[in-house]
Amino acid sequence: MVEIRNSGIGTRVINFLIDTILIVLISYGVYYFFKWYAIYWHWPFIQYYIFLLGVQFLYYFIFESITGRTPGKMMSYTKVVTSIGGKPSVVKILIRSAIRLLIIDAFFYPFLNERTLHDYISDTNVIAVE
Repeated sequence: MVEIRNSGIGTRVINFLIDTILIVLISYGVYYFFKWYAIYWHWPFIQYYIFLLGVQFLYYFIFESITGRTPGKMMSYTKVVTSIGGKPSVVKILIRSAIRLLIIDAFFYPFLNERTLHDYISDTNVIAVE
């Protein structure tokens, strides 16, 4: 049996920072593209945070459902697996991506055996890979 080594809090913070920077850049680009169209075509105005949450959800859902890794996880050599080490189903990634939208997600880390809320509810882990 292969030993599963969970990634530490430092690695997870680095993943979060890299992914957040990319999400903000993408969402700003989408927002300003939409804003130009909204002004030109007189569409109703939509707040930026709607774009940010939408891009965040799609970013995590697409990357983790296809590869099990986001760019932040690729740079830190980690990936998402089920609690037994297999590839998570699309439903688990969908749940994981939706729970991430809650602001309180990371605050559960000390209370859930060093797991975030999105890991706990979707029954997944982030592990180090070689």
